[in-house]
Amino acid sequence: MNKRILLTQVIMTFLMATTMSGVMSLIFTGPSLEWLAAWPRQILIAWPIAFVATMVLWPASMGLAGAILRPRAETAPAEAPRADEAA
Repeated sequence: MNKRILLTQVIMTFLMATTMSGVMSLIFTGPSLEWLAAWPRQILIAWPIAFVATMVLWPASMGLAGAILRPRAETAPAEAPRADEAA
């Protein structure tokens, strides 16, 4: 694995785990000193989960993105019947 990809995954998962654990726990408990004290522990729990999830799900997400963005084969549009042929 490329070092840049691995480092990017480490940084991105840290930022996402920090943001999501902070926001979700803030919504759940509201702003307080207890929330602020508990946040670092939640980051330490969320970060490895996020890192492993991205490493496992990366190939599937790349395949799905490729399938979505794959150029479609050009097909001729079906012609609508003309008024004189419909009768």
